[in-house]
Amino acid sequence: MTLDVKGRKIAIVGLGKSGLAAARLCLREGAKVVGFDEGGQAGPEVNALVGEGMALRLGPLGADAFAGFDRVVVSPGVPPREAFDAAEANGTPVIGELELAAHFTETPIVLIGGTNGKSTVTALVAAMIEAAGQAVFIGGNFGTPLAEAVLDDRGYDALVVEISSFQAERVPELRAKVHALLNITEDHLDRYPDFAAYAQAKGNPFVNMTADDFAVIPQGDPRCAAQAARGGAQVVTFSGEESPEATVALDPTGKALVDRRRGLLVPLAHSPLRGQHNVSNIAAAIAVASALELPGAAIVGGLERFSGLPHRAVMVRERAGVRFYDDSKATNVGAAVAALAGLVEPKAVLIAGGRDKQGDYAPLVEALAQKGRALVLIGEAADRLAEAVGDTVPVVRAASLEEAVSRAAALASPGDAVLLSPACSSYDMFKSFAARGDAFAAAVLALAEEDA
Repeated sequence: MTLDVKGRKIAIVGLGKSGLAAARLCLREGAKVVGFDEGGQAGPEVNALVGEGMALRLGPLGADAFAGFDRVVVSPGVPPREAFDAAEANGTPVIGELELAAHFTETPIVLIGGTNGKSTVTALVAAMIEAAGQAVFIGGNFGTPLAEAVLDDRGYDALVVEISSFQAERVPELRAKVHALLNITEDHLDRYPDFAAYAQAKGNPFVNMTADDFAVIPQGDPRCAAQAARGGAQVVTFSGEESPEATVALDPTGKALVDRRRGLLVPLAHSPLRGQHNVSNIAAAIAVASALELPGAAIVGGLERFSGLPHRAVMVRERAGVRFYDDSKATNVGAAVAALAGLVEPKAVLIAGGRDKQGDYAPLVEALAQKGRALVLIGEAADRLAEAVGDTVPVVRAASLEEAVSRAAALASPGDAVLLSPACSSYDMFKSFAARGDAFAAAVLALAEEDA
């Protein structure tokens, strides 16, 4: 599958982590590399690559920017451009960094996709593979570009890659051993023309899969099933509930997950993860592990060693009988709904808002009707959220996250939760969801005990 780029003129568009890794890989393979970045300035890493032979073009992309190039490699953060359409019209392939990297490895690739839960499942699958004594790379949207795994040449036994819709847009030849598509709910409608286009991107990695490969999808989910049917992989299904039809599902006791494909019973007590959404995540991870033929002991070992990821429904503190949870990673409506539904507390004060992604807030309003004590709104999306929620629960606004925490604490009753699960991106107020979560945790920890 190796792509011959030696002596070829390759454009790398977007010089963040993915673009830099792609450029290094192409330089190693003897390509003539030109890096494009619309940001207008170059940092130390970019200048280092220029020193290694990469040419550099900064500023906006003209329609004919890629005339004379043999291939264009696009970083996932770069949105559609007229220049990409023009290149393809002239017969120049336009691919993503993930597609490029996959051409330079024979190691089995395990993709974990979906709107929500993919980071947790990615990390959990990697923990299970490690527990089996295998060397595993974990990356992609999780943090480290796949091209880095190809460059470091550590002799991995498996490459576990979290794949976003952006990364899946341009993967014409990518073939994974396993592709898990956990769910498809509204997200990134600020980038895609409609929900169907977003779903289509999510399903692209299935296309080249064969009967030797495995598609892992939720039982009874027609959206994911339709995408899996675009390829020829064997289908393995999972459910976080009792389901006789699912390959992996909750057993009748509600205390274990059963893998019917291999006759394994995995007690949930082995996992520190809590919440109904995490039962589904664990079931998905077991389904992937089953497809990889990992031993039962490795599945249990991976569950025991994985305690969760930062900013994903993590309890920060209990104060005056109220638990405060950081779920800043919930940057879309589906994630916030799952977090609310997964709380053990009967009622919650939700802190939500941020940069609007143009999704439908109706599912969140329904969840608030069931579990909401009140809603505290922050950020640019506050007006649209307030209009959607109406008088379903009391709504207050805050000018800062610190003010939101103070107001939420005052609204909560003993036995409640205060949940930061914004349903929006962070970029109106913070540089990342992690920075937003850290600010929330700091504000929660600063609440005085004597005010309780």
